[in-house]
Amino acid sequence: QLQESGPGLVKPSQTLSLACTVSSRSITTNSYWHWIRQSPGKGLEWIGYIYYSGSTIYSPSLRSRTSISRDTSKNQFTLQLSSVTPEDTGVYYCARDRVDWGQGTQVTVSS
Repeated sequence: QLQESGPGLVKPSQTLSLACTVSSRSITTNSYWHWIRQSPGKGLEWIGYIYYSGSTIYSPSLRSRTSISRDTSKNQFTLQLSSVTPEDTGVYYCARDRVDWGQGTQVTVSS
């Protein structure tokens, strides 16, 4: 199972920080650990992933503002999205191999 956590409200220009806690397996096993979001009225948008080895790949459109890291002691991986705007409002999901998904967490960017 995967569970997202983090602030539900972020102010413009600040950094959005979310954590995904994994309870079903170790994040160091052979899987891709993804962050995906859905903004109001839009489809799913892939943000990036961290591979079990620790390497990362980001969406080209978000690369300059995105950082995905992990804490193996907590079996968590995290998302940081900097310089947010109201366009970053949406439901953020973490997923394993895009097969197992968390329930999602709503993030609103507003002053």
